[in-house]
Amino acid sequence: MGRGRLELKRIENKINRQVTFSKRRNGLLKKAYELSVLCDAEVALIVFSSRGKVYEFGSAGTTKTLERYQRCCFTPQGNSIERETQGWYQELTKLKAKYESLQRTQRHLLGEDLGPLSLKELQNLEKQLEGALALARQRKTQILIEQMEDLRKKERHLGNLNKQLKLKLDAEVQSLALQDLWNSGAADGHSNFALHAPQSNHLDCEPGPVLQIGYHHFVEAEGSSVPRSMVSETNFERGWVL
Repeated sequence: MGRGRLELKRIENKINRQVTFSKRRNGLLKKAYELSVLCDAEVALIVFSSRGKVYEFGSAGTTKTLERYQRCCFTPQGNSIERETQGWYQELTKLKAKYESLQRTQRHLLGEDLGPLSLKELQNLEKQLEGALALARQRKTQILIEQMEDLRKKERHLGNLNKQLKLKLDAEVQSLALQDLWNSGAADGHSNFALHAPQSNHLDCEPGPVLQIGYHHFVEAEGSSVPRSMVSETNFERGWVL
């Protein structure tokens, strides 16, 4: 019993899709190879996977077959397009060669694949490494100098800030000292007044003999009934009479 017809549509299962792609890709490449051998045909096959990987086969070289295809497909009116395409291909070839040369040089600078190099090439490589090392050291020294200068600037800034804080602290200490001195002086003044006030009152109130020579102004007491003229005369007499 034969197998039924397979419906051609996208396989939704990712694993099944990958397995099917691998099997059919290998079969397609095998068929292309068999066609080129059995029929002496020039076959070129290019396949891109969904992940971007490329698989190709060319019996005479994929690039050569593509060039032949371009020459066959373009009409004489399209000579400018063909020349432009050839120019692009030449540019691509140059860029590819330059890329390979740069990769080879990079490997040499890393110390890899030095076997095929001659003595002169090794000497040139040594000079390049010495020059690169000198430039790296120069750049390193410049960075260190810049960092030291930045540190000096920060040090000066912190020193100035420290001086300002010190002056401010000294001013506050002096202010507190003056305030304490003022408070202590005020406290001493109140205590001295309290101690000496009773003594002065005691002396003022203590009776004793008084010697009066000369004229003394007599202050009239409040509520006194003595006439002012008599007070004046009495003061005068008292001023000269012992």
